[in-house]
Amino acid sequence: MSSLLQVRQLSVAIGGHPVCEGLDLDIDPGQSWALLGRNGAGKTTLIHHLAGLRSGHTGRILLAGQDIAALAPRARARQIGILLQHSNAGFGASVLDTVLSGRHPHLPALAWEGAQDLAIAHSCMDALGLREFAERSLETLSGGELRRVEIARLLAQQTGVTLLDEPMNHLDLGHQAAALRALREACVTPDRCMLMVLHDLNLAYHACDHWLILNADGSWQAGRRDDLAEQRILGAAFGHPIQRIDGAAGPLFLARL
Repeated sequence: MSSLLQVRQLSVAIGGHPVCEGLDLDIDPGQSWALLGRNGAGKTTLIHHLAGLRSGHTGRILLAGQDIAALAPRARARQIGILLQHSNAGFGASVLDTVLSGRHPHLPALAWEGAQDLAIAHSCMDALGLREFAERSLETLSGGELRRVEIARLLAQQTGVTLLDEPMNHLDLGHQAAALRALREACVTPDRCMLMVLHDLNLAYHACDHWLILNADGSWQAGRRDDLAEQRILGAAFGHPIQRIDGAAGPLFLARL
């Protein structure tokens, strides 16, 4: 199967700051990518461009071979889903209604959700441990609970490409592990792929098999995780010495104090 998301000679800038210059990227089915870089490198800006939420770049972004700019919003939402960095309780909708809204791109205009949509929503809620929250208002949830609802809604959207901006925000270690397990099972398959912005190098190593690293000057590196998980590369990207300690369970990355 060909790449689900292709980027060709993409150059993005924000406020005169180069985010990436001449980015070439192929994200294939079954791959999980981490988007890494220091604060202010433009990770959020880039992921918004990849999702078709921002314009003004040069180069091309292809979604299953189609230029993303040529796709209508509903057609795009059937193929690519995004979790934004900041959570939003909206107008106090229930957890179940919020997760069900992930099915809307797949429904005809003015149609109601059917039994299959409800089954998908319940399955996604179960994967995030949310079944008992079904009738709760979003306004009554903690930050971590709301984040899990947003991930469940994204899973219910069932897109070939899933983009996530700091998905582990507000989640404790146990819920991080459960959320990552649910994401990998649903979004890293023979016909789906995933890219997520992460700050924790240890999480990025164990959750993702490919890395895209943004440097402060607009340069970038992309490829297999094990080719990029080096002290020299990471230290330059983050502007701080990074120590790699190899062990039986895999490497451990530490910022030298």
